[in-house]
Amino acid sequence: MINLHGSTKRLCDGLTRRDLLHVGGIGMWGLTLASASCGEASAMPRPSETDLPNFGRAKRCVLVYLFGAAPQHETFDPKPDAPAEIQGEMKAISTSLPGVAFAEGLPRLAKLADRMTIVRSMCHPYPLHGVAYAITGLPVYTTDLETRPHDAAHWPYMGSVADWYWSQHAKGPPNVLQHVGLPWVLNSQVDDLGLIAGPYATFLGSQYDPVWTQFEGKGQRVAPKSRHEQSKEYQDPYAECSRDSRFVFQGSRGSPETLSDTRFGMRRELVEQFDRVRREIDQAAAVRDFSQQKTRALSLLTSQPLREALDIGREAEAARERYGYTVFGQSCLAARRLLEAGSRFVSVFWDAYGTYFSGGWDTHQNHYPRLREYLLPGFDVAFSAFLSDLDERGLLDDTLVICTTEHGRTPQIDSKPVGAARHHWSRAYSTVLAGGGTRRGAVVGKTDRQGGDVIDVPISPKDIQATAFHLLGIPSDTQMLDRQHRPHPIAGQGAVRKELL
Repeated sequence: MINLHGSTKRLCDGLTRRDLLHVGGIGMWGLTLASASCGEASAMPRPSETDLPNFGRAKRCVLVYLFGAAPQHETFDPKPDAPAEIQGEMKAISTSLPGVAFAEGLPRLAKLADRMTIVRSMCHPYPLHGVAYAITGLPVYTTDLETRPHDAAHWPYMGSVADWYWSQHAKGPPNVLQHVGLPWVLNSQVDDLGLIAGPYATFLGSQYDPVWTQFEGKGQRVAPKSRHEQSKEYQDPYAECSRDSRFVFQGSRGSPETLSDTRFGMRRELVEQFDRVRREIDQAAAVRDFSQQKTRALSLLTSQPLREALDIGREAEAARERYGYTVFGQSCLAARRLLEAGSRFVSVFWDAYGTYFSGGWDTHQNHYPRLREYLLPGFDVAFSAFLSDLDERGLLDDTLVICTTEHGRTPQIDSKPVGAARHHWSRAYSTVLAGGGTRRGAVVGKTDRQGGDVIDVPISPKDIQATAFHLLGIPSDTQMLDRQHRPHPIAGQGAVRKELL
């Protein structure tokens, strides 16, 4: 059950979770009955998988997630004909698709528009930092769930669902590379708030959580503050990271490189002794789950492909420069290496750093300084390099790439804060897909003249998930059982969208 008593911690807009629930969050944020259509995309009839193209075309998937909510106006849906208070300070530029514009902060990605499916009609009813709503089948979201990643109300992350499905149908030994998260456990590198919900397997079992990496490196530059009341400054690796930066797997510091053969052999023997006793005591499902986790942990210690895939130092300096010396850029490079080594679902998060209230892409202040000096340059360099690199290596055709965020930002600029602001807005935002059986060079959906409401082809986050499962060869009507053995569709009420195929 959802607990309506909640935490007293404050949201990025200064409200407590209880405040938001008491005032009726949806009404407070300006959602009207006109925006109810945003929820209707998930209620579309489900066509038969066999009636739709490209089932199973994608052999692997990468989810790139921009935490904090990237603005549609300054990325993939600029409004050059709108009034200045809507268009803002950043102008539109042409792309490789005739008649299609991106915002001026994405010049490299503009040249790759003909390789993407640009979805401009994303919408849903929750203008909140609902990562869990955006990347799971969870049907209803409240802020009370944000800081409770293991609450029983949560649904499994789409990467965990894929991992679970593939594991159920595997014919060989488990693939420890199968599901990896970069650069670190979400929201773990902040001084406040703690972990947030979203990329977890929840009722499927923790063995289907991502295998998380840990970033080892130092930030080299202070990012523009998200909030002027922020007292502490941080050397932010999303702005620039040290050149000796690297990734290791969580808990892998006791790896064979730092253990003698004798000590590592003793560890293995202890595990085997425990295993023999365990088999004699219990064969219950919970123990089998533990065995899977133990196997994965041991594989992390011994897997040469894993260590080599994560060793971005093996890349030529030119390749590392191409992706950019930021933690996001180097994460994208590591993701490409993991795909080549056999990973099937890799997640790359642009996360908050230092303080949750820096918010990543959550620009309630300093909107333009952060976009110009920090967010857009790092994103444009890294994501364009990633798409180009996959294409050049022949991987893009059968790799599904999804770049999304939790919601959009207000169409009208708030000029009161220093550096201006756009606030939370879920009635219209953008998502980009590429490869894996999606349409190259397509623009799907349309927003109004202000970029505030969807006027054609509304698409929900659940639809994106259902379509991704379809492309990965996972029937989108597959059912999973929760802890009470109740069946749930893996993408909630999402439907496979033929417009994206």
